[in-house]
Amino acid sequence: MTGPRHAFRQQAGQRAEEAARRYLQARGWAILACNFRRRSGEIDLVAKDPQGTVVFVEVRARRAWGGEPGLVRAAASVDRQKQARIIRAARAVYAGRPDLAQLPARFDVVTVELSAAGEPGAVRHVPAAFDLNG
Repeated sequence: MTGPRHAFRQQAGQRAEEAARRYLQARGWAILACNFRRRSGEIDLVAKDPQGTVVFVEVRARRAWGGEPGLVRAAASVDRQKQARIIRAARAVYAGRPDLAQLPARFDVVTVELSAAGEPGAVRHVPAAFDLNG
């Protein structure tokens, strides 16, 4: 997909990821990696929460038309196939960072509401949105 609509969506996604990163950092999280990509999958954010848990974060953005239900659907849109790709990428993170392997881990989803202009608004955090079993 190319063209102005694709560029708009890509920029809006980048803004959503930045909003999620700022949201987590404001709560004391350390961001370890952004947009970690391997052939096996991608993770939007790899972070460590204040309790020392390694958190693999999928950021989902939705337009601001449905309020809370729209944000809930955004979190639910991380289907089993997407979860499997995130889990494979998480394993690659551990392969490259053995220092993290001893820490507890989980998979969260952060949803970001976007205005019609693509500007981020409300941010919602869904901890432990899925686990290794999908």
